[in-house]
Amino acid sequence: MIGSWSSAAHTDPGKVRARNEDAFLNCPERGLWAVADGMGGHQAGDLASRLVVDSLLALPAAGDYEERLAQLRQCLHWLNRRLHQELTVTPQRRDTTMGSTVVALLMHDNRLACVWAGDSRCYLWRDNRLYQLSRDHSLLEHLVAQQHMSLEQACQHPSAQALTQAIGAKAQLELDVLELSPRPGDVFLLCSDGLYQELSSEAVGQALSLATPQAAVKQLVESALRGPAHDNLTAVVVRL
Repeated sequence: MIGSWSSAAHTDPGKVRARNEDAFLNCPERGLWAVADGMGGHQAGDLASRLVVDSLLALPAAGDYEERLAQLRQCLHWLNRRLHQELTVTPQRRDTTMGSTVVALLMHDNRLACVWAGDSRCYLWRDNRLYQLSRDHSLLEHLVAQQHMSLEQACQHPSAQALTQAIGAKAQLELDVLELSPRPGDVFLLCSDGLYQELSSEAVGQALSLATPQAAVKQLVESALRGPAHDNLTAVVVRL
């Protein structure tokens, strides 16, 4: 049974934005990690991402795998209702959208679940191969997967980067959940779009092949900051 793992995390505002609307959870003692990216261009995205992370941190660590996964999902649905119905309706705001992406990783009893809404991602480095476990909840992904457009065609759509799911974006939240059995040596990366948009798959794989999560996070962030880094960028690396 896998009972130990190590992890590291870092977030950076990037080179353009004055405010960092990303937040992360790095809780190896609970077997819980997350990245949340406040919806750019909207009011209080940093508040939304922080609320997501703080609420996940407050979840009880007791219980079996099924109980903890159910609590995690219930927490995100509760947050969606709260952000959508309560926190966004104020007379001072014309822009009434407050939301956040989320990608979370839960490990318990040699079982693992990746849960997400939005376009923050989860990658797995296993046997010297990189796998993207999550699939973006974006119009771009929808056009490619459902409308059978090429990636080049889909990128031409004026709303290609629009999210189709996010915490607080609409009344009904549809979470994706991927469950798998972790193996010794697995390395997971949770990250915001500001990170992966700056890096090739080869660069991500090279970083995740390093000996420690700390070294991997350092290389990922430094490599991303060598590019334009228009957006906030966050990386959480978990190694079994």
